[in-house]
Amino acid sequence: MADRGDAARAGDAATGPGAWLELAVEADVEAVEAVSEILGRVASGGTSVEPAFELVDEGLGARLDATRPSVVRAYLPARDPAAADEAVARAAEMLGHLRAFGLRPIGELRTRVVLEADWADAWKQHFPVLRVGRRLVIRPTWRRRRRAQPDDVVLALDPGMAFGTGLHPTTRLCLLLIEDLADRGAFAGGARVVDVGSGSGILSIAAAKIGAREVVAVDTDPIAVEATTANAARNDVASRVRVRQGSTPTGDGPFDVVLANLVASLLVALAPALAGELAESGTLVASGIFGDREPDVVAAFAATGLEVTGRRAEGEWVALEARRREGPG
Repeated sequence: MADRGDAARAGDAATGPGAWLELAVEADVEAVEAVSEILGRVASGGTSVEPAFELVDEGLGARLDATRPSVVRAYLPARDPAAADEAVARAAEMLGHLRAFGLRPIGELRTRVVLEADWADAWKQHFPVLRVGRRLVIRPTWRRRRRAQPDDVVLALDPGMAFGTGLHPTTRLCLLLIEDLADRGAFAGGARVVDVGSGSGILSIAAAKIGAREVVAVDTDPIAVEATTANAARNDVASRVRVRQGSTPTGDGPFDVVLANLVASLLVALAPALAGELAESGTLVASGIFGDREPDVVAAFAATGLEVTGRRAEGEWVALEARRREGPG
């Protein structure tokens, strides 16, 4: 049961804007979306999802644990204790209704006060150093990593408000396919890459650091454009990553590798444009596909002459590798 008195205590502690109230709920991975939607209705400060992980390598790295629940967090101003208490009560009621369906485990709503002075750094504790695959290492800019391996490709990342931290399965699956392609020489000889929906720029930076000669990063969100630009500079690849607001078709093709970490509906809608960006022997890496939508994406790709040649999955999420179909038909 949520401690609704936290809001009143936050108001007492605050001066001016003063404090935020954090709402946190543990949820099974398949219930995360529904819980996020509920908390988002009452929280003007936004929501975030923290997948379960355990610290390894003496606390310098982390390993994700898909068997444990994620934590959904949301934030709302606590300067009006009565309004905050009402919001907490509404969230608790809606979560109770959701829990009554008994579909997936959902924990109790917890609250705590986050003072304004701590707000800027409060979320950073939930982003560990993370190894993806054999070589790719995602290091939040505020954390240090010692004992890096000689072949490690380290991505220094400040996610800010843009999507793409490496903690979400869709991003990790894309990174794994990028590593697969690199192992097969797809980035050798100065490959050209386009990253459609660049978010934080993590995929663009990985492609540049793993061997791409040129990366064009596009996103419709100006915040994402800003984040990609800053992160590319932070990783010393700004000269090879061109960032701009927009989408596909870019007008800059053809590309040897097309990266598209979107959602299934967008992949279906953009399939002709994504196929149009590909060089004759190029490869499309597509992620953000929930399992039950995979057939729709595969069919949309097939209709544009693309054949799925590789697949990776984590839980209910799928990422696909596709190339132009060879031969007749």
